[in-house]
Amino acid sequence: MSPHAARRRRVRRSVAIGIPLTVVAGLAVAGTATGSQAGGSHKQARITAAATLGDIPLGVFSNALLPGTVRNDRGVDLGGIGSDLYPAPRKGEFWTVTDRGPNGQIKVDGKKRRTFPVPGFDPAIVKIRVSGDKVKVVSALPLTTSSGRPVTGLPNQEGRDEAPYSYDARTPVTYDANGLDTEGIVRAADGSFWLVDEYGPSLIHVSARGKVLKRYVPQGLKLRGADYPVVEALPGVLLHRKANRGFEGLAQLPGGELVMAVQSPLSLPDEDAGEASRTARLLRFSPKKQAVTAEYAYRFDAVDVVDPGEDDTSELKISSVVAIGGDRLLVQERTDKAARLQAVALNRRADILGSKWDKATTRPSLEQLDDPAASGVPVLAKRLVVDLGAVDGVPDKIEGVAAVDGRTLALINDNDFGMRDGAEAFDKNGRLVDSGVETTVTYVRLPRKR
Repeated sequence: MSPHAARRRRVRRSVAIGIPLTVVAGLAVAGTATGSQAGGSHKQARITAAATLGDIPLGVFSNALLPGTVRNDRGVDLGGIGSDLYPAPRKGEFWTVTDRGPNGQIKVDGKKRRTFPVPGFDPAIVKIRVSGDKVKVVSALPLTTSSGRPVTGLPNQEGRDEAPYSYDARTPVTYDANGLDTEGIVRAADGSFWLVDEYGPSLIHVSARGKVLKRYVPQGLKLRGADYPVVEALPGVLLHRKANRGFEGLAQLPGGELVMAVQSPLSLPDEDAGEASRTARLLRFSPKKQAVTAEYAYRFDAVDVVDPGEDDTSELKISSVVAIGGDRLLVQERTDKAARLQAVALNRRADILGSKWDKATTRPSLEQLDDPAASGVPVLAKRLVVDLGAVDGVPDKIEGVAAVDGRTLALINDNDFGMRDGAEAFDKNGRLVDSGVETTVTYVRLPRKR
């Protein structure tokens, strides 16, 4: 059964519409809740359009950008562009970014190994156009180093990042200090781009032509050998990010400042604490100062509230943050099967940058607190805007969200390049057995507040 069919068969839950969306038009954020709190019911949010990316062989796509980078694409098509979605000036067009490329996990001797079936793949910024029921690639920019080489999507550091292996998990692949696991994307007023990365985690400034201008990483990362400038400008506490759960969401506020979301709670003081925690972190960054200017504690709802079919707290993630005017954001809380968007205001009084919560030695850590607010932590207040898990037809694993107008959202899913975990992801000839999940842009219309 396809993920879309599975979605349609789910029991529908009520959709909580907290506020009308605000985008560049500058509508005010005002909130109501649902049911008895709102004094009445609301109409359902609904899908108004959906478009799908056609099959483009990954080798053809990559080698057109940087000839010779992909020798064997193993039957993989272009995908993974659902990491984020940022509106381009022309209606129906968006900037997207691939993640690190096709990857999966295979167990060998009881331990999971991270596989990179197309190790030569170079992450790219991809401009797309939604035309009817089709998603078309308008243009693409390969990410390159200072000398013009591909950055690749391979892990950076042995002992810190997951070890890379070949498609069948039998042969080790070389680490790459230039490698980026790109996720969020915004475009600055000067035409350059800002991206976030899961490995560092890091914030990356990229030229309008795709060249990495500077990579900002946590203090103490000690990344050596990169062919572009690396600056340790982020709080060192971020070194405790969970594996494969660094920065994923990125928003650009009206004044040009950036907000980055750590996908999951930090592993402080250890992995078990991070897996059980519901407290993640948002960081504010000034491109002008080239420094983090604020940090905020963000509290997830319980996992069975976000996704009634899930009981594992570690499945909670932030994959997208969207600026909606002033110091206000939409923050996406999700599992792979469900997602909800919350409105938050970045209150200066909630800033925890440089506090004891930024010290890895603090006990209990921020992540260990069952009720951070009761312990004096100024947790960001939030209000539910929409429960996407209750909207019929929304694909699984929504990672990119963009505000189209005051009541319309554009969503994009991450199809993982058609990859699945396990040795069965490839046939006996080493060719991909495609999952059948397509990259889809979905428009969701929010009802008017009554």
